[in-house]
Amino acid sequence: MSAIDPIRIQTISEFHTLRGLPKPKHPLISVVSFKDFKKRPQKDGQSLVFNFYSISVKRKMNQKYKYGQHEYDFDEGTMFFIAPNQVLRIDVDDEYRAPEGWMLMIHPDFLWNKPLAETIRKYEFFDYSVHEALFLSADEEVKIQQLVANIRHEYNTNIDTFSRDIILSQLETLLNYSDRFYQRQFITRDKANHQLVERLEKLLNGYFNSDEIILNGLPTVQYISDQLNISPGYLRSLLNLLTGQNTQQFIHQKLTDKAKEKLSTTNLSVSEIAYELGFEHPQSFSKFFKKTTNSTPLEFRQLFL
Repeated sequence: MSAIDPIRIQTISEFHTLRGLPKPKHPLISVVSFKDFKKRPQKDGQSLVFNFYSISVKRKMNQKYKYGQHEYDFDEGTMFFIAPNQVLRIDVDDEYRAPEGWMLMIHPDFLWNKPLAETIRKYEFFDYSVHEALFLSADEEVKIQQLVANIRHEYNTNIDTFSRDIILSQLETLLNYSDRFYQRQFITRDKANHQLVERLEKLLNGYFNSDEIILNGLPTVQYISDQLNISPGYLRSLLNLLTGQNTQQFIHQKLTDKAKEKLSTTNLSVSEIAYELGFEHPQSFSKFFKKTTNSTPLEFRQLFL
């Protein structure tokens, strides 16, 4: 198998074998320390696809991580979330140094027939890219470490009818704390986040002022995310915090602003404006404008005559 072919890890036991670890105490949940890894990633790179959830905290990494378009160095714990069937790319070189920290693995079968099996999908950070990791303060890391220690202790003791519910309660608390800490990260990185919104506005203005919108129609959320080099989930979470809108609503608001500009400052007909804004039919444009402004294009234009 070549280095570019992803290795699919179906079970937690397979991951233990891959990294030279002892057989897991429990087949569906495991906490491991990076310092115990006996086998390091391949020097020429390795792609992995897990069939389980993975949550990890790493520190003292001899590398930089991107946050949007900005690079940061962090000594604090860096927290990563990976959902099943996502590809994780690991690139190492001769100066590779294993990080400190731990990794919690939860197989979906452990959640079976429990509320968390459904509610875990609400935590959008499982869809974030690696460079959108959560950077923990010392106090935050202590809280997370305690919860993980509780989980490890519970499955290492005698398993009984209460064990799974106790572990899932600890896991849900960990996820809720992580959600809170991500919101804190959005706020404390206020400058970088607002720069990202400025780049988004510049991107949309350029798109609406070019032939792109005529040729390709309204930009998709995936297109916007790709241009900004962030995941759709991260962009949605960030915009919701800063503007109260999701990405689609933000795009529609900017399109509405562009339509208002053309209606109030040009003599173009409604049909011509509709075409310039990527609508195939004027009726579709009028319906869109009415929905976002509560007035028709002609009614809006009358305000400036």
